Amino acid sequence: MVFKMTRLLISWKLYRLLLLSLCVSANVFADLPDIIQQIKPSIVGIGTYQPTRAPQSKFLGTGFVVGNGQYIVTNAHVLPDSLDTEKNEILAILLPGDGLKASGRAVKLVAQDKDHDLALLKVSGIRLPALSLDTQKKVREGETYAFTGFPIGAVLGLKPVTHQGIVSAITPIVLPASNSKGLTAAIIRRQKEPYNVYQMDATAYPGNSGSPVYDLKTGKVVAVINLVFVKSTKENVLKDPSGISYAIPAKYVEDLLRKANKAR
Repeated sequence: MVFKMTRLLISWKLYRLLLLSLCVSANVFADLPDIIQQIKPSIVGIGTYQPTRAPQSKFLGTGFVVGNGQYIVTNAHVLPDSLDTEKNEILAILLPGDGLKASGRAVKLVAQDKDHDLALLKVSGIRLPALSLDTQKKVREGETYAFTGFPIGAVLGLKPVTHQGIVSAITPIVLPASNSKGLTAAIIRRQKEPYNVYQMDATAYPGNSGSPVYDLKTGKVVAVINLVFVKSTKENVLKDPSGISYAIPAKYVEDLLRKANKAR
């Protein structure tokens, strides 16, 4: 009888733990639709605008608003190497609209961190809704996060798209090359000051570069999606790029803001 009662007690405890786990999971995902609506107004397209070109706007990647509503974070590799100033080409952010309609605003580059592939842009005029950074949260493997951006650019209209997935690994941005053939200038440079990035099991696409990765309950940004910069280092030995996505921790965004003397 004692054995049966003990086993019954253990079963009841396991049932309660399972029920609690399911409730917590349900609450987390029940919050996501509200969080997405909170996030979307802060997501912008990064591109260039040229009045005599067809189309006039050229999409390059994703960015998100930070600080006082006048600053945009994106990947440095998203930005063009140069602008055709003779034809009045300018750097711009593209603001989502209804259907295929979108508006744009001129921006200027104010700071870059090429070691972490981050760029800070400034937009003038009416301030935009800003996202908060969370650099104190200890991101753990197995935790679920979401990211919002423009995975296929403006092809089907500039509409933010959200993906979610777990952090499958926290891994160095560069691994030792097995032989000299695997070494490139970029790999050698990054081996001097290696740092960890987040590997996610959610699929991101080139247009997602610069998208914020955020907490499902708070909406605070913990990382920035990066494809080209990280993949060129970690996956240089692969013939075909994998479906793995990577993200740069938000602490480097905070460092960039601090160095540029910009308030979050």
